[in-house]
Amino acid sequence: MKSPLLSLPGAVPAEGVDEDVAGHYGDLFREQRALADGAGFVDLSHRGVVTVSGEDRLSWLHLLLTQHVSDLAAGQATEALILSAHGHIEHALYLVDDGTTVWAHVEPGTREALLAYLESMKFFYRVEVADRTADTAVVHLPAGSIAPAPAGVVVRETAYGRDLFLPRADLESFAEQAGPPAGMLAHEALRVEHHRPRLGFETDHRTIPHELGWIATAVHLQKGCYRGQETVARVQNLGKPPRRLVFLHLDGSEVLLPPAGTELRVADEDPDGRKIGFITTSVRHHELGPVALALVKRNVPVDAPLMADSTAAAQEVVVEP
Repeated sequence: MKSPLLSLPGAVPAEGVDEDVAGHYGDLFREQRALADGAGFVDLSHRGVVTVSGEDRLSWLHLLLTQHVSDLAAGQATEALILSAHGHIEHALYLVDDGTTVWAHVEPGTREALLAYLESMKFFYRVEVADRTADTAVVHLPAGSIAPAPAGVVVRETAYGRDLFLPRADLESFAEQAGPPAGMLAHEALRVEHHRPRLGFETDHRTIPHELGWIATAVHLQKGCYRGQETVARVQNLGKPPRRLVFLHLDGSEVLLPPAGTELRVADEDPDGRKIGFITTSVRHHELGPVALALVKRNVPVDAPLMADSTAAAQEVVVEP
């Protein structure tokens, strides 16, 4: 479902799973600075929107998610994961309850599998699961924004800004009065700056929450009764994850950014030697220059200089080894 905001002046489509919204509107760094200053908005209307209503919605979701949501207060934002039986991350949900309904937005291309899983787990619970993507668009207002949310719109407010669940029919009129638009490249640059993982970017088929620091924000360690909980508890109490998320400062003299998937090695080792990790997301930041998130083996020294092909990279610890 392509966003109508791709018709705005200067709009250039993003790539990959974000191709249905703008990557930028002609000035990447200006858009980043505006978001950092609390101005403008980001069109996230390509994200899936799922709702859960009904009397048992919170207690039911509490059994399925990594997060403690049985007592989630109306208006309180949270995030949660759904894991496989082996503890690998399958879904990431960004949630808020409006008092009668839980609203969640999810990564593009994941909602059908999520809906199928949720429907399969309803059993006798008094819940209704709905796909609201066709009539609801997600719009992000950055932290510090004073732009008002339209009346009646569900708002998910976090330290990084507000996510609005906007009627899709109102998207264009909202854009006219919401300030300068910023594209996904600006949004991603700030995400990387804040070391925030993204499903499908920082994850692969074997990622567990500990590797990305999602334990702190999306997992409640004092609850059980969800699929994959045994792995979470075992790693938390008895061991360490095999990999860890790092933030990389990349050599700014290189013209091209090393793309996602670029293998990493320790700088003073043979170029054809062992690979110790890979880039997950690389961006150009308006203040920090070229930076990236990456997954590396846990035992890589935190002060080891790295190479991403021919690009030098210095680590900054996100997840402790």
